[in-house]
Amino acid sequence: MSVTDPPGSPDAPEPPDRRSPWRTIGQALRPRGSRSQLLAGLLCALLGFAVVVQVRQNQVEGLSRLPQSELVRILDQANQRTDDLEREAAALEATRQELLSGSGQQAAALEAATAAAETQGILSGRLPAQGPGIELVISDPRGDITPIALFNVLEELRNAGAEAIQLDDVRIVASSYFTGAPGAVVVDGVPVEAPYRWTVIGDPDTMGPALEIPGGALAQIRNYGGSGTPQSRLQVEVTATRAVPEPRFATPLPADEG
Repeated sequence: MSVTDPPGSPDAPEPPDRRSPWRTIGQALRPRGSRSQLLAGLLCALLGFAVVVQVRQNQVEGLSRLPQSELVRILDQANQRTDDLEREAAALEATRQELLSGSGQQAAALEAATAAAETQGILSGRLPAQGPGIELVISDPRGDITPIALFNVLEELRNAGAEAIQLDDVRIVASSYFTGAPGAVVVDGVPVEAPYRWTVIGDPDTMGPALEIPGGALAQIRNYGGSGTPQSRLQVEVTATRAVPEPRFATPLPADEG
C-alpha cells in the first residue's frame, strides 16, 4: 500500500494542464516584440516622417527659389494659357449651339470647317499668316552660336505662346529640327546664316520678356558673343510656307457604320 503525498507538498506531482487547445494555440501565435524590434520600428516611423516632411518642403521651396522674373514669366504663361482655353471653349460652345439650333446648320458647319482648315494650315506651315508679334535679329560676329542655342530661342518662343514662326526663309513647324555646327546652323535641312532673323506671331508682351529672362535664351546667345533684342510689332507677316507631306503609314479611321 503506497502513501499518497498530500496536495501542496514539494514532492506532489503537478496537476495536468487543463487549458484548452485553442487557448494554447492563441498564446503561441501572440506576437512577442523584443526591445530591438520595437526600436527598429520606431526608427522606421521617424525616417518615414522625415522623408514626408522633406518632400513637402522641397515642393514648397521649388517656386520660392526662383527669381522674380521667372515667377512672373510662369504666371504670365499660366494666365495666357487659361485665357486661350477659355476663349477656345467659348468658341466651341458657340459652334455647338449653332450646329444644334436647326437653323443655318449647313452654313455653320461650312464656316466651322473653313475656320478649322485655316487654323490647321497656319499651324502646319501650309499657309502664310499675319498678326501682332515680334521681330528678332540675332548677330553672331564670332560665329560661335550653336544650333542648340538657336533651338533654345525657339523653345522659349513656343513656351510663350508663339503661333507662327519663321527663321530667315524657313517656316518653323512642330517637326522642325536644328543641326550643323557653330556658325553653320541647318534648320530642317536648310542652311541658315547670321544674322538670324526671327519673325514670330503671338503676344509680344509675353514673348519679349520671356526671351529676356536672366539665364534664358538670349542670355545664352550673348554668352556666345551674339546679340539681339526682340522688337514688338503691331503687325508682322510670316510669309514662308512649306508643303505638308503625305502620311506614309497613317490612314483615316473608318467611320462607324450603323
